[in-house]
Amino acid sequence: MRRREFITLLGGAAAAWPFAARAQRPMLMQVIGLLNGQPSATSTRVLAAFRRGLGELGFVEGRNLAIVHRSSEGNPEQLPALANELVGIPVAVIAAVGGDATVLSAKAATATVPIVFTTGSDPIDRGIVASLNRPGGNVTGVTFLGNFVSTKHIGFLRDLEPKLATIGLLLISTNAYNPSIKTDMQAAAQSVGLKLTVEEAAEEDIDKAFAHLVETHIDALVIGPGIRFVPYFGHLAALAARHKLPTICPYRDFPGAGGLMSYGADNAEAYRQAGVYVARILKGDKPADLPVMQPTKFELVINLKAARTLGLTVPPTLLAIADEVIE
Repeated sequence: MRRREFITLLGGAAAAWPFAARAQRPMLMQVIGLLNGQPSATSTRVLAAFRRGLGELGFVEGRNLAIVHRSSEGNPEQLPALANELVGIPVAVIAAVGGDATVLSAKAATATVPIVFTTGSDPIDRGIVASLNRPGGNVTGVTFLGNFVSTKHIGFLRDLEPKLATIGLLLISTNAYNPSIKTDMQAAAQSVGLKLTVEEAAEEDIDKAFAHLVETHIDALVIGPGIRFVPYFGHLAALAARHKLPTICPYRDFPGAGGLMSYGADNAEAYRQAGVYVARILKGDKPADLPVMQPTKFELVINLKAARTLGLTVPPTLLAIADEVIE
């Protein structure tokens, strides 16, 4: 080989080496924290949607993303320590999901690490963000505000029981928004000539509260919002079946656990959007500039087996508009 040809070949190889090295270099691994206030067993579906949102912008767990998951398993008193643990790792972003206590714990732990939340409350009233359009600070996310749609809940129950006269409302006692929920529900009931009976209960008093409602001879029941009810949905469905009470809830987990019906915001879609927001922040967006998202999609889920147990025939018109029918 001539010297000039050798130098040319060597120069071409040298120019190619950096490209080859870059091609073999592993993708940068981002580390995020997932702070979950709900029991892991009830979070599978929504967390899958969260990961799907991350994947839409190219972040895949195990490839270029590591997720450090910390769950309080429904015990809110554990959340502050878990939030501090994530901040100390450190993580690039914290996804605070599963209730107000989760995001408030994350916010108390850091003013610098970006936080993306999901919550069923008004994040302005709770002091989580300054405004929905421009949250400010290090926090943004998705709210299920509007998840509880009183007139719709009553309307669906009346479709099943046209002679409905008295309706019960079961609320979790720790929900800060119970006064506004009761006001909205009372107005909705009165507008169609129904009497409303309300019971507020802690988790350990659900049976007692349910018994009180039954004693007032309610014809149907609405279970109000509150993630602390979620682990008890199977038990509440059994109580409703035992007392032959048509029951509706904002969360699709209720018919999934054997209850009759749910109508509320599509929580999986909200978690997907939270995943998208985390990915956008990893790509350089600032949480202060990402508006808090609100629900745009609501879903009706009906459990036909539960309807048969209650001796109810679901009208074809109701089945036709259901997003999911559980056989």
